[in-house]
Amino acid sequence: MHRHTETGIRRRSRRLGSVAAALGLLTAAACTSAPTGSVPSALTPEPKPDTLSVATWNMCGVEQWGCEDKGSADDKFQQLRALAESRGVRVMLLQEVCSEDLLSAARRLGRDWHSEFDPYVSVDEAGRSVPVGCTGGGRGQAGSGLLAASPLTEVKAVPTRQPTAGVHRRFLCALVPAQGVRVCNGHVALRGSDTVRPDWDFRDEQLRSLFEAASQDDRTIVGGDFNSPPPVGGSTTSWLWPAAAYTAYRECDQKGASRAGRRTHEDGAKIDYLFTALERTGCQVVDTKASDHRALVMRVSRPAPETPAVPQAPVVSTS
Repeated sequence: MHRHTETGIRRRSRRLGSVAAALGLLTAAACTSAPTGSVPSALTPEPKPDTLSVATWNMCGVEQWGCEDKGSADDKFQQLRALAESRGVRVMLLQEVCSEDLLSAARRLGRDWHSEFDPYVSVDEAGRSVPVGCTGGGRGQAGSGLLAASPLTEVKAVPTRQPTAGVHRRFLCALVPAQGVRVCNGHVALRGSDTVRPDWDFRDEQLRSLFEAASQDDRTIVGGDFNSPPPVGGSTTSWLWPAAAYTAYRECDQKGASRAGRRTHEDGAKIDYLFTALERTGCQVVDTKASDHRALVMRVSRPAPETPAVPQAPVVSTS
């Protein structure tokens, strides 16, 4: 992954070589976040029928981006399965996932599971572009993905400004009709990601594009790896955030008016988010031990599922 360049965040150095480690079940502590001042409950394994659990997780699956020691493809799948089976997650927003790993995960989770993938693209100064590949053999391309326990429809890329030269990471939005929600998955570029103009920062424009896309449907859950700290206190990066983020929406790990949240990255920063205008009923930050990011799991009150319109029989005139 790319190095975090502000607010004291630095990726720790990693020793070379493979690390074999037995991964246990996901561990987590309940967030102390709240929709309007009260604290939503910790998530229990079995959600109620009128609630929906959604997760975002940067899987650190692109080994050449400093993820060599963050577990195998199967290690990461076991964590996806634990999110689904132990946490009751039915929709997942994934970043730094390999295309073949995502397809395999959907198959292994069961016939009800569906996925959508969008590749990261490396663009050079001449405008030539090639997809970013995953190392490790047979894992396909690197990118962002959606994984859901029901079909995804109306999948659309969100147009946003990208570096002149560097890695382009589009955002995906999709409807999940069976769950009654729409989701938008973002992986925001860090400052310095433009190799031609490394002093440029695209995060404010990309975040604005993402929340504008979310505003098209009041059932939207928007989240991902935003590579930005929350706008708290005297933060020098508060200007990155559109006003709608904490006015029209509430964040999973938000207590009352506070915009701070628990750390989601191993370096101690919160850079992963889930926002919604739906009622939040629970939030957890989950240590997967298979990535440098923790997963964020939010439970919301489930909107009424969409039902297909029933065509009306034509009225036949008898006059």
